[in-house]
Amino acid sequence: MNLFRATESTKFEGPHQTTQIVTGGVDTSEADAAMIMIHGRGATAQSILPLANELDTDLKLTLRAPQASGNTWYPNSFMAPSDQNQPGLSSGLQKIFDIVQDLKAEGISEDQIYILGFSQGACLASEFVARHPKKYAGLIALSGGLIGTGTSVPHDEYSGDLENTPIFMGCSDIDPHIPKERVNESADMLKSLNANVNKKLYPGMGHTVTRDEILEINKLLSS
Repeated sequence: MNLFRATESTKFEGPHQTTQIVTGGVDTSEADAAMIMIHGRGATAQSILPLANELDTDLKLTLRAPQASGNTWYPNSFMAPSDQNQPGLSSGLQKIFDIVQDLKAEGISEDQIYILGFSQGACLASEFVARHPKKYAGLIALSGGLIGTGTSVPHDEYSGDLENTPIFMGCSDIDPHIPKERVNESADMLKSLNANVNKKLYPGMGHTVTRDEILEINKLLSS
């Protein structure tokens, strides 16, 4: 699949590099942790920020929500060949990488950074964490999974240690966009990278975020 891996010395330039990053929560100087919130296809950065209001935590969070160019991180299914989703896919991964670097420059390390995404944003968030493995505060993937062509994720493209990063993956068992088999395989792949994965498949749920998922996120935040 040969997706671009962002580094501090190598930058990918694409459609999302010049889009805005909406901020919320407390200033970084007051923050216990940060949360990067990645919206889904057709949505906006502003639309995902209010999800933070549903969280019940004593943590003082600074929030960063990047905006996708054209409201879409990549044009096709997350199971399409990756070249059909370029340059948006690599550009989106670079966008997250740059936000992480900016937060680090402001004194917040990876183990204080939560990365949350919904739908297309959950796929992008999961892919970023798997491709840049280290200890994060947590990954929250709501209705999403790792990106890969067809029915299987590219196991040989992932390596490294997530150092027991807590991960919550929640999805419907009949989601029209995210097959449950891909959620299961993604969870197994992240476990093989030494993540602490909590996966829940919800019978008959729509393509949405439920109250039980919010409760699971709160558990992760308090762990």
